[in-house]
Amino acid sequence: MRTLSKLGKVGLATALILAFSSGNTQQERGSNADLSTAPRVGIDRPKQTFMLHERDKRVHGLKPFQELVDQAPEGSVLKPPPGIYAGPVVIDKPLTIEGNGQVTIDSGDKGTVMILNASNTVLRGLHLTGSGDSHDTDDSCLDVRGNNNVIENIKADNCLFGLDFKQSNHNLIRGNEIRSKAFELGVRGDGLRLWYSNDNVVEKNQIIDSRDMVAWYSHRNVFRENLGRRSRYSIHFMFANDNVVERNQFYDNAVGVYFMYTEGGVVRDNVISHATGATGMGIGFKEASGTIIENNEIIYCGVGIGSDLSPFQPDATIEIRNNRLAYNGIGILFNSETGGNNMVDNVFEGNLTQVTYGGRGDNNNNPKNFWQGNYWDDYQGFDRDGDGFGDQTHGLYSYTDQIWVEMPVARFFRSSPVMELLDFLERLAPFSAPDLILRDEKPRFVKPVRVAQS
Repeated sequence: MRTLSKLGKVGLATALILAFSSGNTQQERGSNADLSTAPRVGIDRPKQTFMLHERDKRVHGLKPFQELVDQAPEGSVLKPPPGIYAGPVVIDKPLTIEGNGQVTIDSGDKGTVMILNASNTVLRGLHLTGSGDSHDTDDSCLDVRGNNNVIENIKADNCLFGLDFKQSNHNLIRGNEIRSKAFELGVRGDGLRLWYSNDNVVEKNQIIDSRDMVAWYSHRNVFRENLGRRSRYSIHFMFANDNVVERNQFYDNAVGVYFMYTEGGVVRDNVISHATGATGMGIGFKEASGTIIENNEIIYCGVGIGSDLSPFQPDATIEIRNNRLAYNGIGILFNSETGGNNMVDNVFEGNLTQVTYGGRGDNNNNPKNFWQGNYWDDYQGFDRDGDGFGDQTHGLYSYTDQIWVEMPVARFFRSSPVMELLDFLERLAPFSAPDLILRDEKPRFVKPVRVAQS
């Protein structure tokens, strides 16, 4: 067979690229186009089949749960007798399965425990456990590949991945308890993953000792009243637009909520605490635009809010308002600053450093962002007219903190007597003109009273 000429190869490659991109460009770019009616594409690596003798002996002799599923008529309600059953299970028809917290399905530490390849199905009150540990085949407690399903009160543990949704829309994911296998943090699977999955509601779940909760290429999902503990990312968005994160509690995770290459989105009424360590961050942005951050408690984190090249889109903004940033290493850290951040009516208290810039290209960053009506616990001024606002502007300058911003290894010595003395001397008689970090034209004099979140 004659080989294609170099020009012919280029032409063929170009044609293939154009053919592929014509059907995927909108979604790859993070478009909000509704693809829920598009046919599903087979994107899963085929699941490996394991013989019974390859599975842990604890499942030997257990009744296979698949037999009950196969016998149940389509659209019926299946209420299995309480007990422990052997997995794996594949559901390929609409069913309602009620476990009432008394049904356990164990896959014997091999493969995926349950696969739902159907829509309009209810899975409630089941205990799924014992997946394999393969990242290649995404071994998980539950794979969902369908729309309009209810996944409720599922206990998922001893699984690499917890609940894995791919190309699945309009599902309700509520009241589930998810834990990973007892692996090192980086090699655990995600507790909950949405991949090309839109318009799902994720509420009142507990994800503990997992790796991440992620939403990639997934738009308009709502994450409400969830609890996340001791994981890496509480929620990680990537190419995921207009998602809502509200009334969640995230403790002791490396990162709270992170927006990467996103547009839109709201984070409100959340508590994010103790995101510590080298990467500790409450809320972060990477080339993100149009996000609203409001009425959150961000406390005891390495960095309260971290922003890198955000907002990214021209003329876009990020609105940061009515938040409490307290007792963090850095309240807000801007890297590669582009401007367009509006900070209004926030509370800054007890932070080692209130606001700073990293990788700054000029010394005066104040005109790039808007600051107004924020409360600063280090404000040095009066309120003679009693209107609740300071009589003079609040200017924040960089003194010795510039040392550890430009030399990260010096952070170890923050708040040490030597650094405190240097900072005092710099403020008393600066050796050079300090950098202006921000100017709040109307700082609050009285700390706003915050209403306890329900």
